[in-house]
Amino acid sequence: MDTAPSISNRPRPFSRPKWRRSGLRFGIIGPLTLVVVLGATLTYLGTEGTATADHALVEAYAETDPVPHEDDAADDPAIWVNPHDAAASTVIGTDKQGGIAVYDLRGRELQYLADGNFNNVDLRSDFPLGGESVTVVTAGNRTDNSIGIYRIDPATGLLSDVAARKITVGLEAYGSCMYRDATGRTYSIVNSKAGEVEQWQLIDDGAGQVDAELVRSFDAGSQLEGCVADDEFGRLYIGEETVGIWEYAADPTGGSDRTLVAAVDDLGPLVGEVEGLTIAYGPDGTGYLLASSQGDNTFAVFERTSPHDLVLTFAIGDGSVTDGVSITDGIDVSTANLGPDFPFGLFVAHDGNNDDGNQNYKLVPWNAIDSELTSSSDVTHAPSNASVRQAVRLRAY
Repeated sequence: MDTAPSISNRPRPFSRPKWRRSGLRFGIIGPLTLVVVLGATLTYLGTEGTATADHALVEAYAETDPVPHEDDAADDPAIWVNPHDAAASTVIGTDKQGGIAVYDLRGRELQYLADGNFNNVDLRSDFPLGGESVTVVTAGNRTDNSIGIYRIDPATGLLSDVAARKITVGLEAYGSCMYRDATGRTYSIVNSKAGEVEQWQLIDDGAGQVDAELVRSFDAGSQLEGCVADDEFGRLYIGEETVGIWEYAADPTGGSDRTLVAAVDDLGPLVGEVEGLTIAYGPDGTGYLLASSQGDNTFAVFERTSPHDLVLTFAIGDGSVTDGVSITDGIDVSTANLGPDFPFGLFVAHDGNNDDGNQNYKLVPWNAIDSELTSSSDVTHAPSNASVRQAVRLRAY
């Protein structure tokens, strides 16, 4: 969303949450001696100190440098898994007041491109471009209602603009995500505050740049933003902010038929507004659909496949390394091995109330969350590449 609503307009307060912990278990992750809460129970306390909900509690390993603009600026992250050096993977984050940034896994800014007011960002690997197989990044540009298109330099992790022209969409660009089908066709899906959705197929123009063609449009109701596509199953999930999460066919021939996955409700698990959506891929079609519940500063975890049963709700609390997370817009997850600091994967969340200044992104070891989902999971290790965000859940500490 754009701005944090006043507390009086919300069923739960948006102020920095107060947390109560119980049943803590600790683990060490990576070469930096770091304490991570793996087994906490969180009780969210309102402004009067009244317990309102119980959630699992995790802590962030690291946080990114703040975005350069004040107030409501950061919004959505995307994780790039470096196929040659997992530890050199990056987090791409939008600044909807001016640009797009690239961070390393310690949160240090590597690049900032002041190319427009980018809202949401996503990426897909293995896109054929100029005789190469590249990772392409797209982001909805609210400055001119266009789709920004970049490629990632695999040697540096930095972005370069490869849009063949200004790809102007037929709506007020807001949220966006990407989809890659089983044949390799890659799409950017853009939505609006008015509930409109457009799906654009990305095309190699033959000169080393990317063009796009509109292949689908439909109406999804009221204000939209968060979306994510399940490339393996060909499903598209869109958050209608005050209504809930809808499931559509991701193929452009899929029409507008849809199923409600979870509704926004004062009792949860989606409170106030549903914001960011992401998928944690597991082996043999397993995994999870994760959503940001902005009204109570938590995250809901659903089974990846229908009927999408709720598995867990959790929050990111104040820790020994970073402050906690609240008023979250975008999220992303990878369960691939990202090197010694994140050997079991990474969850990234926008923090709308960063204690150290402007908004930023918090980095949480995936196994801190996965340990709350299951006590053990004896599966093999995931290849460290980002094609369809391939990953598996691994045994937690």
